[in-house]
Amino acid sequence: MEAFKGKYERTSADKYEELLKELDVNFLLRKAATVSTPVMEVSEDGGVWTIKTSTTLKTMELKFKLGEPFDETTPDGREVEATVTCEDGKIVSVQKAKKEGQKSTRSVREMNGTDEMVYTMTVDGSDLVCVQKFKRV
Repeated sequence: MEAFKGKYERTSADKYEELLKELDVNFLLRKAATVSTPVMEVSEDGGVWTIKTSTTLKTMELKFKLGEPFDETTPDGREVEATVTCEDGKIVSVQKAKKEGQKSTRSVREMNGTDEMVYTMTVDGSDLVCVQKFKRV
């Protein structure tokens, strides 16, 4: 997990708009999300991890302890129970939707070398795979 600490800027986003569409995110929010260049910062203090993602429009902060479920409202407005774990050196986040008809997701963050983070997201019940790449800055 130590290898993840630091600041990253997104360099590519494959099938990101399709993923947002799958999650029923409206057109304007999808466009805003796809044209922005987010910066992601990963830090840890006393066993509490923080993943802060910032764009010119919005800053989102995810705070968690590994393996402990917590309630989260996702950036697209879904109410979920989330659990973040470390599996085989990867940060795995599972978001289970609380409301009927809303979708659950799984995301995996992994390091490719020391300076690139690969962030893969999937939606339960869909074959769609979104891959975003971030470079350490």
